[in-house]
Amino acid sequence: MNKKIALFGTSADPPTTGHQTIINWLSQHYDWVAVWASDNPLKDNQSCLSQRSAMLTIAIAEINWRQNIRLHPELSSPRTLESVAKAKAQWPEAELNLAIGSDLVRQLPSWYRVADLLPQVKLLVVSRPGYTIDRAGLDMLLGMGAMVEIANINAPAVSSTAYREEGDSKALTPSIQEYIDRQQLYDVSR
Repeated sequence: MNKKIALFGTSADPPTTGHQTIINWLSQHYDWVAVWASDNPLKDNQSCLSQRSAMLTIAIAEINWRQNIRLHPELSSPRTLESVAKAKAQWPEAELNLAIGSDLVRQLPSWYRVADLLPQVKLLVVSRPGYTIDRAGLDMLLGMGAMVEIANINAPAVSSTAYREEGDSKALTPSIQEYIDRQQLYDVSR
């Protein structure tokens, strides 16, 4: 039986308790969880990629009780197709499952070379609080030949954007907040 690997690339700007919930859930349902921070070509003013990777390392360390989660910075690319190609080279016999947020379902058909991406992975759509799964977008993906599964996760209603824009302190763990304070990242009012 092939190893089932969950691929979780995220901008993680910063990683939240929601990211941790998703990563923890993935570790319970997949043999291996490969996590990385990437620059999102559709987002402006992202913090330094190395700092986001450092914060993901902290987030993973806090939840890696199953020991099947690892940061894989070598998979990082602004183009998901390139990240998947790197993952296929690393795990040629594995079943690759690409975790995406429900907010990306409608956007995904416009991604770089999506027709080449979809046959290489199973999509795992993770519901995000405040974002219903777009049925038309999902139907479009299925019509393009995507294999799609909906994750049964209850993630907390937190977001990196809310932290950056409003200083939502419940979005982060104390360890991530300490790192942010030490590095003087984000100009948020608390």
